[in-house]
Amino acid sequence: MLQARGLAKRWPGGVPLFEAVDLDLAPGELVAILGESGAGKSTLLNIVAGLDRAEAGTVTVSGTTITSLGEDELARWRRRRVGFVFQAFHLLPYLSVEENVALPLLLNGVAAAERRERAAAALAAVGMAAHAQRKPASLSGGEMQRVAVARAVVHRPALVLADEPTGNLDEANAAATMQALRDAVKREGAAGLLVTHSAVAAAAADRVLRLAGRRLGPA
Repeated sequence: MLQARGLAKRWPGGVPLFEAVDLDLAPGELVAILGESGAGKSTLLNIVAGLDRAEAGTVTVSGTTITSLGEDELARWRRRRVGFVFQAFHLLPYLSVEENVALPLLLNGVAAAERRERAAAALAAVGMAAHAQRKPASLSGGEMQRVAVARAVVHRPALVLADEPTGNLDEANAAATMQALRDAVKREGAAGLLVTHSAVAAAAADRVLRLAGRRLGPA
């Protein structure tokens, strides 16, 4: 589902951040990348998402080599094929929970009735169906992150990317969020890539890698 080969990135000024990074993810697999602050975890995630460019290497997702796409093509590809889960939730406060989850479908031109049906199913899958008409501000942090997981997979992406998704949560909510993320990746048959400092988050992954010394390898 995901194949990265020979990825390299430099700091401004030319100092290498990482180099010769190879990464393979199978459908339904959740992989965690650990590393110290400044090791380049989020930068690597952004390159895989097509939000940043590597100095060298290729990224291929479900047969599409995204490192050869132009900016407009990348934007369309991300909208259709990538789901994101962030540390800060990024739910829109003026939309209901259901509307937040349905937003990727709206952006992809899905009809209203199907948007409602798929958003309801995604919320049910993370245990948040009863909260569909509430606003995000009325939810706990753990509840908001489960809504964010539902939003990340509602459009059936090939790739689900999570950047420190448990960073604002206590241990119990972190474990519940990671279970929801793991279940979602496997249910949708997506490739899941997680970057984190958290041992609790990493424990939910099928494999754990470490980015250190400019290289990616087994943790």
